[in-house]
Amino acid sequence: MGVDLSIIIVNYNVKEFLESALNSIKKATVGINAEIFVVDNASEDGSVEMVRQKFPEVNLIVNKENVGFARANNQALKLAKGKYILLINPDTIVQEDTFRVLISFLESHPECGMVGCKVLNPDGTLQLACRRSFPTPWVAFTKMVGLARVFPKSKIFAQYNLTYLDPDEIVEVDAVSGSFMMIRREVYEKVGGLDEDFFMYGEDIDWCYRIKKAGWKIYYVPTTQIIHFKGESTKRSNIDEVKVFYDAMRIFVKKHFKEFALLNVILRVGIFVRGFAAFLGKVFKNYWEMFVDFVFVIFSFLIGEFLRFGAIFALPKYAYPEVLIVPPVVVLFTLYSFGVYTNRKFSIGYTLVSVWFSSLILSTMTFLFKDYAFSRMIFLAMTLFNSIFLPGWRFIVRVFGRIPFINVRIDARRVIVVGSGENARMLIRKLKGKTGENVKIVGIVELDMKNVGQRVDGVEVIGGISMVERIIREKKIDDVIFVSGEISYFDILSIIGRVKDRSVNFKLALLGSDLILSKGSVDSLDDIPVLDIDYNINKFLNRFSKRVFDIIFSLPLLIFVYPLVYFKKIFGAGVGDFGEKILLLPKVLKGNLSLVGRPLDSPDGEVFLGKKGLTGIVQIQDSENLSHDEIERLNIFYARNQSLALDIEILIRAFLKLISNKAKK
Repeated sequence: MGVDLSIIIVNYNVKEFLESALNSIKKATVGINAEIFVVDNASEDGSVEMVRQKFPEVNLIVNKENVGFARANNQALKLAKGKYILLINPDTIVQEDTFRVLISFLESHPECGMVGCKVLNPDGTLQLACRRSFPTPWVAFTKMVGLARVFPKSKIFAQYNLTYLDPDEIVEVDAVSGSFMMIRREVYEKVGGLDEDFFMYGEDIDWCYRIKKAGWKIYYVPTTQIIHFKGESTKRSNIDEVKVFYDAMRIFVKKHFKEFALLNVILRVGIFVRGFAAFLGKVFKNYWEMFVDFVFVIFSFLIGEFLRFGAIFALPKYAYPEVLIVPPVVVLFTLYSFGVYTNRKFSIGYTLVSVWFSSLILSTMTFLFKDYAFSRMIFLAMTLFNSIFLPGWRFIVRVFGRIPFINVRIDARRVIVVGSGENARMLIRKLKGKTGENVKIVGIVELDMKNVGQRVDGVEVIGGISMVERIIREKKIDDVIFVSGEISYFDILSIIGRVKDRSVNFKLALLGSDLILSKGSVDSLDDIPVLDIDYNINKFLNRFSKRVFDIIFSLPLLIFVYPLVYFKKIFGAGVGDFGEKILLLPKVLKGNLSLVGRPLDSPDGEVFLGKKGLTGIVQIQDSENLSHDEIERLNIFYARNQSLALDIEILIRAFLKLISNKAKK
């Protein structure tokens, strides 16, 4: 009996994704006589060992160096025996029906030489590369100058990614995505394998061009779909993705459109422009805080100059540009030295200390360079405004921003687990033990409704798979974690596709593993044991700034508010919960309590988690009816991430909650 389908995967350092892909492929090949090839391009992450151990039936080809996508695929193509051949990326998940649907399409459309399916991003949106046109001079021009993005519904300008077409319509196209290409054996034998002049990118569209030129048709068939975590191998290499992509397009044009010399010029210009834009984007992403600080330091200096002389740029001309360059450089260097741009990003306390230390350096420099010692007032004003602006914008970002560089979140991420049985129970235990993140497990969604209302490890079963969309909407869910092996890939992709318009992060917990696949990243469920954690709450600078903060903010309340509440209680009037907290302010001033900390009824033995507080991360979430385990996890979360900015944010949230409660009454 002949082989129906040969499946070829080229892998490079994406072990976790490869394992997930092979699991989904095993399910999709049930009843199909298939062979699987994995060509490993010198991975260093244990991919080869994983395949040998968990998938011994796979034909494994191990390269000693990264030979590129085209050459690696060709190695397996020469060995493939299937009537149909599939090239698929390792960072994909296929539905159980995907192979059957596409094989059936090929058998019913003899004119079709290659077929691709709908390819989804992890958030459920369509991956545009799954249906494309060839980069003819006009198509390449509209893509390069951005017309395709500006007019995505135009047949004239949006030809490259065909965004004007219905994504659910079967249609003949020029090319499909290299992440998933199914081809007939006779087509491969006629046109040959991939062109090895392309290292990565471009070889797929070149193959499609040769197939079309040989008289075969290529179809996009969206009646089945896959998820593609796009770009994982590139992330784990030192490849310049933008340059490689446009170099590949240039090779394609040189090979197939030699007569269009102008197009080659356009591509070269495009490569330079896109490369330069990518460079600027990378610089800004990594160092944007420095740009903001630089502007604010200059602004502070100019304010000081205006206060001293009544005008800006009033100093002698020889002093510029030194006075506009040296102070910002000294401040930025000090901030960097204190780790504000590296491991202590958005730290209010370290920013203040850095500003004051840089002021000490600058004041010393004025004694050494008398020609620039114009006025002490300018220096003092600059220090004052730097102390306001530099920590100030960080505080605003911490409290009100949704910047991805911030990894501390007070509001718990609301999570549902889709699965059942021991696997779901094990996942819940892992999530509860993950103290590095603030997570609220809202409930469990099972395949059916028979266990609704029951609790698994303290977490309620809140519905069946048919209710997922409504649960996500009504419970305001942030993360949906599917337990692999508990729910079909068809159902997973169907759910993702249906709720793609909501801001939800979909994750897949690998069965028998401590890893979760999520939006092209891998999260570990393993956590550091409590006794081995170096908590922020116990660091000297954190303790010092927290103590100073407690004294500064409790003193005014003690002077102006405490006496009123105290006498009100003496005369028998109720003071409420807020008043009771005010009456504890003397203990805050003495250092027995803190404004922000653990709940007041916490065990005394948990001193390693910091002092008890009048409010805290647990107290502002008490409406959630937290369990003992959740309270313990939140206390550890706070101790690990404590900072002056976090304390201020918690106080603001507590104040807003107090106002909200009074308004309800």
